[in-house]
Amino acid sequence: MTALDQIKADIAGNDVILYMKGTKEMPQCGFSSRVAGVLNYLGVTYKDVNVLADAEVRQGIKDYSDWPTIPQLYVKGDFVGGCDIVTEMMLSGELDKLFDDKGIAYDKGRADQIRAANA
Repeated sequence: MTALDQIKADIAGNDVILYMKGTKEMPQCGFSSRVAGVLNYLGVTYKDVNVLADAEVRQGIKDYSDWPTIPQLYVKGDFVGGCDIVTEMMLSGELDKLFDDKGIAYDKGRADQIRAANA
């Protein structure tokens, strides 16, 4: 199986998947840490893929999405974005709406806490 085949299978097989540097338990860059931190705090169930463990996956996900940076968040097969986009969506409430629309379980109270702390 090629890296691209694995990426396609992972995105299709997981409701929420985060391509990141490091793991959700131990992120290896600040941007990955921020996105994983949001998802972890909200209690979202997701698969993490450490792009540092496989150079082909690291380049492959960039080619797949035509997006040059990591992390990359996918929800129900759709590319959401990287750190800046996810952060903006979290603060504006758009991430809540996306999760609600796609049937992704998360802690709405904690989402409100993030926004209140950043107001």
